[in-house]
Amino acid sequence: MTSRPRATQRARRAIVVGSGPNGLTAAALLARDGWQVDVYERNAQPGGAAASAPTLGSGTIVDLGAAGHPFGVASPVFRDLDLSAHGMEWVHSEVPMAHPLPHGEAAVLHSDLETTAEGLGQDANRWRRMHQYMTRHIDEHLENILAPMLRFPPHPLRLAQFGPPALTPASWLSKTLFGTEAARALFLGSAAHAIVPLSQPFTSAFGLLFGALGMTRGWPAVRGGTGQIVQALLSVLHSYGGGLHLNHEVTDVAELPRADAVILNLTPAQVLRVTPQASATDRMLTPSTRRRFGKWRYGTAAYKVDFLLDGPIPWTNPAVATAGTVHVAGSSRELVQASADVASGTMPRYPFVMVCQQQAADPTRATGEADGKTVVWAYAHVPHRYQECAPGEIAQLIMHQIERFAPGFQARIRKQVHTPPTALEHWNPNLIGGDIAGGAMTGTQTLLRPGMTLDPYRLSAAAGTASDRPRLYLASSSTPPGAGVHGMPGAWAAQAVSRDFAD
Repeated sequence: MTSRPRATQRARRAIVVGSGPNGLTAAALLARDGWQVDVYERNAQPGGAAASAPTLGSGTIVDLGAAGHPFGVASPVFRDLDLSAHGMEWVHSEVPMAHPLPHGEAAVLHSDLETTAEGLGQDANRWRRMHQYMTRHIDEHLENILAPMLRFPPHPLRLAQFGPPALTPASWLSKTLFGTEAARALFLGSAAHAIVPLSQPFTSAFGLLFGALGMTRGWPAVRGGTGQIVQALLSVLHSYGGGLHLNHEVTDVAELPRADAVILNLTPAQVLRVTPQASATDRMLTPSTRRRFGKWRYGTAAYKVDFLLDGPIPWTNPAVATAGTVHVAGSSRELVQASADVASGTMPRYPFVMVCQQQAADPTRATGEADGKTVVWAYAHVPHRYQECAPGEIAQLIMHQIERFAPGFQARIRKQVHTPPTALEHWNPNLIGGDIAGGAMTGTQTLLRPGMTLDPYRLSAAAGTASDRPRLYLASSSTPPGAGVHGMPGAWAAQAVSRDFAD
């Protein structure tokens, strides 16, 4: 799927709406294939939720959205586009992830299976057996997983190995399989990236996959900030003659210049907004697609807080300081309860907090006037569109969670920037209600994105021509394989465009 597309014999024009990684990936691939490509972005800065900025002051680099990239470093399309040749560099901390536990203990995910297993005591053999088929064949598993589900898998044997444990609830599998709190917490912390109750089916898939990625590819940051991924994608796009138009919000696809194909890096709610039924775009979507998109559900939100500290976080367990990503959730029981509370609309007392310590791998995050300081990125899972009972409520919960495992943390805070769900959506309308996954990962939406369809990337009822309506496509985290800075929805959408217009 990642082989270089065959060049078309005559130039066609594509317009991409939204300059997030998926939109830019689709744009870069089509431009490389000989298309004339223009990308339209509503903000003054490209990148969507993969941007970086000095929001904590001069000399700081803060990731505004995504920060750790287990899927990015493993992405087949990023590798195909050779982003490293365009200035992007993955940087790794000593260990990919850690989970501090009560009484000063910690569970640590190392960059290899054997070392991770050895640190889990009596659960070493169980951890090893559960993950070895994933770590040994990670590339084949990724080919299966980073693709539409409703197709014959390229590696059916690997899918058969992955399927049975992946389908189970993470809370059940961790309790059934592991006897130690460290192993349970380590597995459940990875599973929590599903952003749904850990008692739901298929959440074990996230625990298995995120753990296997950490033990094979790591959970790296990007030197100079996540925005460097976007700059590398733009460099590819520009090298093939593509264009970027900032501060240009598209409210109706009909207002765009004439094109053969329009690729929307949007979620279903925005697709309906830019294809209003009363406009010339009315017939671009079939009635069934409109009904399907109207039923699309958005889920658990994120509340983000960035901290500027006068030194590293003073973790009780020093191993935690060496991790790029830290899951701060307390015990496995607290983590399972927090996931259930958030889904029910209740703010947990001990929320799941993800902390990224990018400076453990990338010292460029604080230089110049910020030299000697530490930039910390953190978010908590909160109910959809959560409104605080009092200003700073969630920031206090986040700080309290970190303080439990790093006494003296709050005393080191010099500045903090809060970004609640409403602010996330205002900055990036794809993050509806603070949902960073492009739609709830519950029920059929876990696998069938965006809804029940065999053709998730094509939106038009029929193909257009240069003198007719453009053909409409979708390339966002609302399509397979879902959320994550890996560009694969954009790659699959670009492939659909190329096939439709092949001479």
